[in-house]
Amino acid sequence: MELFLKFNSVLDLFRPVLDILVLSFLLYKAYGLLQKTQAAQILKGASFLALVYVLAVLLKLATLEWLLRVLAPGLLITLAVVFQPELRRIILHLGQGEFFRPDSKPRLGHLEAVVTAAEILSSDKRGMLLVFSRRVNIKNVIETGTKLNADISSSLIVTVFQFDTPLHDGAMIIQNNHIVAAGCLLPLSEQSNIKKSFGTRHRAALGMSEQSDVVILVVSEETGAISLVFDGKIYYDLSSIEVTRKLKELLDRGIRRGEETVLPEITGDVFLDGETLTLESSRDGEKE
Repeated sequence: MELFLKFNSVLDLFRPVLDILVLSFLLYKAYGLLQKTQAAQILKGASFLALVYVLAVLLKLATLEWLLRVLAPGLLITLAVVFQPELRRIILHLGQGEFFRPDSKPRLGHLEAVVTAAEILSSDKRGMLLVFSRRVNIKNVIETGTKLNADISSSLIVTVFQFDTPLHDGAMIIQNNHIVAAGCLLPLSEQSNIKKSFGTRHRAALGMSEQSDVVILVVSEETGAISLVFDGKIYYDLSSIEVTRKLKELLDRGIRRGEETVLPEITGDVFLDGETLTLESSRDGEKE
């Protein structure tokens, strides 16, 4: 009993430190989630209202304080409705632990086959929409297409997208080192202020990335530009080297942050993840 009391007294000394460490870890993870979504806007708005309320209390502005108290429940409901897509993405990210899905990291040879196909289609200005599934389950999207369960090969990808086949206009899904389906329908982005020159392919890729953790490779049918879409952002007109490196990083769970490739970002008035992104070299008049 005495030993237990001593242990408890020692634990009491370290408990505040442990409390601070756990809280710091949770705040760090929460900040990471906010960065990946437009939920940062929610935090800014909530912080502003909290600041106004504090000032109202300190300055004894009774009317303003009363008004904020009355409006608070309605504001919370309004925020939940307006930012429903962002809240959904946060919940999805919370479920992306390593134990939720088996290892589906494509091999380097598979990535090279995909990029080779993208280069061929880009030179011929044939559109392509290819989705790499990661940890979030996208079975509902796979079921909208035609199941293939084929090995990954550049010839098969080119065959599907280069000619006007029934599967040409949909998305191809790669999961667990296999082409599991083609001709799949993706949800369009819910953002209303995306640059109009971006056509259905890019909007569908952006919409899918807003609802899941997938990585999407897009080839423009109009310009032949190759793009990567993930975390609600489009990285437009990339070289094959940039695409290969970034795909390997995004699909490799063991990557260290210091090794990440920084991609150039888009020029123009494209609204992406609450920001207007910029790119050194871009092509105008992008349409699908």
